[in-house]
Amino acid sequence: MRDETAGGGSVLRPVRLPTAAEEVADRLITAIAIGEYLPGERLPPERELAQILDVSRTTVREAVGRLLAVGIVDIRRGRNGGAFVQESWTNASADAVRRTLLPRWAELEQLFDLRCLVEGMVARVAAERREAGDLARMREALDRYGSARSPYEEHAADIAFHQAVVEATRNPQIVRLSRDLLSRVSLGFPIEPYDGAPAVYQRALTEHGAMCDAIEAGDVQRAGEIAQGHFSITNEALREVLARGLGENGS
Repeated sequence: MRDETAGGGSVLRPVRLPTAAEEVADRLITAIAIGEYLPGERLPPERELAQILDVSRTTVREAVGRLLAVGIVDIRRGRNGGAFVQESWTNASADAVRRTLLPRWAELEQLFDLRCLVEGMVARVAAERREAGDLARMREALDRYGSARSPYEEHAADIAFHQAVVEATRNPQIVRLSRDLLSRVSLGFPIEPYDGAPAVYQRALTEHGAMCDAIEAGDVQRAGEIAQGHFSITNEALREVLARGLGENGS
């Protein structure tokens, strides 16, 4: 009988567990890959990231150092300094995406389904309860989205539009539920992933306008249907990023 405890093929060889800094680095790399933080954008300060991820500032500092080493961020000093995203995808991204998304994928698929259902409900309630100020904020965000000149401006306007919709429900518990699901889908970061591809941008622009029209008209069913389909954009973006990571597996 072959000795399974000898040689390089041992089934009893030590299992290496990732450090906290490695796991945080992987999550940050993945968050950047799915468009939560875009090239040119500054990451949250160390203290904020430590609070979001429930780790120490030392762990965050080491994780950001790993991103610097692989060229994903650049560190700028001074009053307006910080860690700024340089690239959304490097040679290190595929491994980080696989390590981050694959163990969570079954749960993420469930969350995708749940979030679409909840955001459909949010839009329906907004259509019932919206007031003039809510509609004004939605229209302003729509205008900003339509005239945006960079992915960063698009992302900011997209966030503002959906924030105006959820706040139109006039129910802090619904707002909290929506944000909690966003955070869970976004790996703990309370920021909507963003795909700035031209076709995705045009789809989002069209659906934002249709959703706003339905909410303004008080068309509860239509608003819910549009929102439920619209949030599949985020789901598709994460699936595409994972597929890219798997495609670069090399095994």
